[in-house]
Amino acid sequence: MMAFVVFVLVALCIIALTTISNVLLFKRLQPEMTAKTPHVHVLVPARNEAAIISQTISALLQQTYPNYSVTLLDDHSEDGTADIAQKAAKGDARLTIIKGSDLPAGWMGKSWACHQLAQQAEGDFLLFTDSDVHWQPQGLAAVMGMMQQTEADLLSVWPTQQTVTWGERLTVPLIAMVIMGYLPIVMTHYAPLAIFGAANGQCMLWRRSAYDKIGGHEAVANNVLDDVSQARLVKQAGLRLRMADGNGLVTCRMYDSWPAVRDGFAKNILAGYGSAVALVLATIFHWAVFLLPYVWLFDANLRLYGLLAIGLAFGIRALSAAATHQRIRDSLLMPVSVLLMTRISVQALRWHVSGGPRWKGRVIQQQTGSAHHG
Repeated sequence: MMAFVVFVLVALCIIALTTISNVLLFKRLQPEMTAKTPHVHVLVPARNEAAIISQTISALLQQTYPNYSVTLLDDHSEDGTADIAQKAAKGDARLTIIKGSDLPAGWMGKSWACHQLAQQAEGDFLLFTDSDVHWQPQGLAAVMGMMQQTEADLLSVWPTQQTVTWGERLTVPLIAMVIMGYLPIVMTHYAPLAIFGAANGQCMLWRRSAYDKIGGHEAVANNVLDDVSQARLVKQAGLRLRMADGNGLVTCRMYDSWPAVRDGFAKNILAGYGSAVALVLATIFHWAVFLLPYVWLFDANLRLYGLLAIGLAFGIRALSAAATHQRIRDSLLMPVSVLLMTRISVQALRWHVSGGPRWKGRVIQQQTGSAHHG
């Protein structure tokens, strides 16, 4: 038993040390205008986003950065997304709206939309941003400044996540915890190994030459984790990958309810782990390090170790929350978060054996292999 206790404590210590180093080293966007202002083409795929697209477009057209244009692709929306976006622009010539072509066989919907956007794009910098990402007025200037400061070929920004309902609050911030605790940013930036490649498709700024070199979205046409797969292709090609925290300048509310959280996470989590077996093993691991120590509290011989493990777990969750502008007090409910993620994993496994999840009206065929050129 003591060997298992030691395993749990060592694992938590490694995660804690990684979190501390990432909090210190992870770059954060700053509201500064860069001296050079090359043209950047902002590319927005949208499907049935009537509830938010007006706010999104209005914010994008209020950027302080002086040299940019915006193209929105309406991916067969049935709710008037394109019309609402057009009205929000109020005649601003910087916005172009195009209609998406039918989804061809072998493509994921988002990758196909982004591929079409890239074909319409002009200039040396392409910024892919999701329709639910909100940009503060200085956001684009901050991202372009970071791009030039780091000389990145791909800069991926992790937006500050906005959470309202309990389902969001107890699950969405775990993304930041995983990035901060499980992925050493030093390795992502400097190690040549593709396994350390990571990115967030909510905000990806490319040098056009790098995007073309790795094959664009055609290289990840049928991969549900298109962002991570592209990041790994960047590293394989010997290009410069950098990540940054949105720091309140780039924000996003990914989901608006527990059902949306459950289904949204479940459609990606299996591909993220690579296989059903890996997902099950990861779930067991998280139960072991974040739940089992509470059981130790009932054993006098293990109580001290249980308190130490619980303290480490709380510290990891709280530190990542503080660093990414989340509610620190929600860290006290980490055991509930683990149970909710277990429910999400069960949903993913259920879909895995029943033909794939549905998302925005389409069946997604899960791809758990690595990225490849199509």
